Amino acid sequence: MLERLIGRTPMQLLKNWIPTVTTWGIVAGITVIYATDWKVIVGHIPYIKGKFKTD
Repeated sequence: MLERLIGRTPMQLLKNWIPTVTTWGIVAGITVIYATDWKVIVGHIPYIKGKFKTD
């Protein structure tokens, strides 16, 4: 009954927003990689780092 008077609890609201925040976080991360020099970022990935050597 108390929930009917107050509405949803903050935890319920947070659980509803988790997928949205996750999606926008991934989109923001991809945008940052696209907007910057992607070889600099990919250079920090151990396996892929060796593929871009200019020697």
